[in-house]
Amino acid sequence: MRIICCFSVSSEGLEVAVVLVVVVVVAAAAAAAVVVVVVVIAVTVVVVVVLVVVVAVVVVIAAAAVVVVVAAAAVGVVAAAAAAAAVVVVVVVVVVVVVAVAVVVGMAAAVVVALIVIVEVPLLLLSPSS
Repeated sequence: MRIICCFSVSSEGLEVAVVLVVVVVVAAAAAAAVVVVVVVIAVTVVVVVVLVVVVAVVVVIAAAAVVVVVAAAAVGVVAAAAAAAAVVVVVVVVVVVVVAVAVVVGMAAAVVVALIVIVEVPLLLLSPSS
């Protein structure tokens, strides 16, 4: 069985096709970059909101600690006041560490997603279709 080709491709046509493919790949990469920027901005907004909540919680805990320490000192229980202050300090440190770890993990995840999108989208667009 013979297949007869009824069209020919000129070198100019091939150049135009290559340029079009490159333009599409660059446009897709730019769109992916925009998506990545939007994701990073969204993650940053979430992180800022979380930090504001954490600061509010820390302020409430500190106010409660001041009340406990003042009340304990007024009663004359200095050891209880010191213990309450130590507990408050430990709680605040734990909360800050947990939030810091969450922020680092969230930003690392955003960077990984950005890298995957930036690397994979052009590769998928340039890979031969099966």
